[in-house]
Amino acid sequence: MKILIAYASTEGQTRKIARYCADYLTEQGHTVELCPAEDATDTSLSRFDAVLLAGSLHAGNYQPVLVDLAKAQAGTLRNAKAAFLSVSLAAAGDDTEDWVGLRNCVTRFAEETGWTPKTVMHVAGAFRFSEYDFFKSWAMRWIAKEKDQSVKPGEDKEYTDWAALKTALGDWLGTA
Repeated sequence: MKILIAYASTEGQTRKIARYCADYLTEQGHTVELCPAEDATDTSLSRFDAVLLAGSLHAGNYQPVLVDLAKAQAGTLRNAKAAFLSVSLAAAGDDTEDWVGLRNCVTRFAEETGWTPKTVMHVAGAFRFSEYDFFKSWAMRWIAKEKDQSVKPGEDKEYTDWAALKTALGDWLGTA
């Protein structure tokens, strides 16, 4: 199967996750093209058997470049074997309100872009203190404290469940 993975990443965790997906799917015998979302806007998606768009949530919104890509390709995405991979720290927990919020963010994304993904994979992200400026680092430490997470300033902390991601990819492609 020929698969496109287009991603938007702010601090690098979504890029890392997209790279992992590409490597895993290649190991499974698929041909994968991995590219930043801004490079896929004018790409003919019909030349792919499957498309995975990946982006991360920041203050309830996905990266504008990912939204622009989904808008530009909504018609093709609706008729393709397409999935949306949503990266967020909220996906690391089991707080009911957080999960309602995650679903609401995907609903807003669908309304804004005109594409409602048939498959949504919620993947836990990371605290990337090595990428934060002073203000974002302070805000993220506050968020961690509110969620009873132990983090150290300057040290990254990853929550991505790589085994669950493999399973989700297999379920999406029907190979699990």
